[in-house]
Amino acid sequence: TTPASPTGRRWAVLGDTLAAPDDLSLVRAASLRELLDSGEPLPDLVLAPAVSDLTEHQDQRAALPTRVRTVLRTVLDLLRTWSADRRTAGSRLVFVTRGAVATSAGEDVRDLAAAPVWGLVRSAQSENPGAFLLLDLEDLHDTTTLRTVLPALPSLLDIGETQAAVRGGEIQVARLARLAQGQTRSHGSGVRSWDRDGTVLITGGTGGLGAELARHLVTGHGIKHLLLVSRRGPDAPGAKELRAELAAHGAEVTVAACDVAERPALDGLLAGVPAEHPLTAVVHTAGVLGDATIDSLTPALVDRILRPKADAAWHLHEATRDLGLAGFVLYSSVAGITGGPGQGNYAAANTFLDALALHRAALGLPAVSLAWGPWARTGGGMTSGLSDADMGRMARSDLALLPVDTGLALFDAATARDEALLVPVLIAEGAGARAAGTTTEIPAILRGLLRRRRRTAAAGRGRATGLVQRLEGLAAEEAEARLVELVRAETAAVLGHTDADAIPADRDFSRLGFDSLMAVELRTRLTGATGVRLSATLVFDHPTPAAVARHLTSQLLGDTGPGSAPSPLAALGTLEEALAAGTLDEVTRNGVAGRLRQLLARWDAPGPETGGLVVTERIEAASADEVLAFIDNELGRAAEF
Repeated sequence: TTPASPTGRRWAVLGDTLAAPDDLSLVRAASLRELLDSGEPLPDLVLAPAVSDLTEHQDQRAALPTRVRTVLRTVLDLLRTWSADRRTAGSRLVFVTRGAVATSAGEDVRDLAAAPVWGLVRSAQSENPGAFLLLDLEDLHDTTTLRTVLPALPSLLDIGETQAAVRGGEIQVARLARLAQGQTRSHGSGVRSWDRDGTVLITGGTGGLGAELARHLVTGHGIKHLLLVSRRGPDAPGAKELRAELAAHGAEVTVAACDVAERPALDGLLAGVPAEHPLTAVVHTAGVLGDATIDSLTPALVDRILRPKADAAWHLHEATRDLGLAGFVLYSSVAGITGGPGQGNYAAANTFLDALALHRAALGLPAVSLAWGPWARTGGGMTSGLSDADMGRMARSDLALLPVDTGLALFDAATARDEALLVPVLIAEGAGARAAGTTTEIPAILRGLLRRRRRTAAAGRGRATGLVQRLEGLAAEEAEARLVELVRAETAAVLGHTDADAIPADRDFSRLGFDSLMAVELRTRLTGATGVRLSATLVFDHPTPAAVARHLTSQLLGDTGPGSAPSPLAALGTLEEALAAGTLDEVTRNGVAGRLRQLLARWDAPGPETGGLVVTERIEAASADEVLAFIDNELGRAAEF
């Protein structure tokens, strides 16, 4: 059984696309905003359908990339609203899809346009643990199944599950498992079945991973004809040298500039493949990175990542489905499977690739999506552009960096199997056990691989209760000092230091070298240690370890007294100091601008005759620079108040 909310309501449903049993305590609302502004406490669970053919684009003849964006835009808006509003602290948001994932071999992904929702929300879950759940149903109108499933959802969340699917009336949760070795296809063996006189097309072929694969296909498999495609083609760095190197091994290599995300351009490219060397396989490695946490993610940033990865994959599928290919390989990412802080757009794009491979397999077409773990830095791959902080974050994860030779060996092994979706990763030495006893948690989907002791919700509550009990036995100053030490220790861990003494309590996080992803990691660690749900803007609102400790003191032990909260003008002064302290990274700057847009939009909410709608629209459409200029010019500088 599940406890009722303070108002006796357990669940709410947004919109009217999800049928709900009449005998359950359900509340319907047209939108999340309506629910939040109703004046009533939120129910324990809020169900939000995310289904492509039940969105504003009813016409299924609309291009799939358009429908993908429609669903993602709706879900992103819900994620941002939920994360930014403190009234959601005691509730959870459940995204309900229908046929957006496959749970067994051969099952089709019926709603391809909604599949990327799973990647986006997985990333949001890693940024805001415990707040969101993914649920895939077979039928949105099966009230009998929903009546059985709904009471079980709080328990799933309490044990740390983040995604579930209902098939045949049973709830299934996702786990990765090791594959048995030596199992290959009965009708051939991967690359060895590709026609040596045919042409292999590699998108991103002049980049780091694409170039390494081209070398491997030529020197390791005797492929004689390659078509290497990238946006810059022959003008890409190292393209001429790569072509000459492969030609020296006897391969005929064409390097072409083509935006594969544009269908006419792709059609022109394929029309140029010589008839005597027809296309035999496609390997789609192209993609770009563009990290942004959910609070700073915009539809434009989502589109930037979708185009070269998801749109291009869809066009490749449509353009080649009748060509009798022997191979169709998609380079995806484990980020789409597990989620990752700041990678919502990247995870969404890669989850689409995974779903497309499953869809092709259900159609009887060749396909495999390889959800790669992180590769070691290559000559032009995406990891080559990562900062030392990014690489350090990876090094602290449960996945080790894949050496190039290991990755290529996994490519051979994966393409020789029957599965349409595989996850080639290298588990770090000591993964799981390394973080035992810390505040970190592994994604539920990895629990079959990593044997770290799992914390239950009860254990988490017990940990937080024990902390409060210890603090309540101390004087106010000593309790705050203990929390300062906790924050310093967790900050040191995020920065890769072994000793909290390296973290001054009064040093701004920006001066300590924090970026937005570090801020997310610190918030997650502190939530695990204290049980307090913390704002996405924690280190922005409380810019030093000491300030965060004071905030935790207030949350755990109550306010210290009247007037303890800073005035709005003082908060603006702190904001100006933080902005002037140094150069902000792009992700943080977008996050600041996004939060200010929301704040100003609420401040200038339209009244009967105020004209506030004009200001709101202007703020929502403004760039980061324009928002900051708006504050400077129209509200006045904080220092002048």
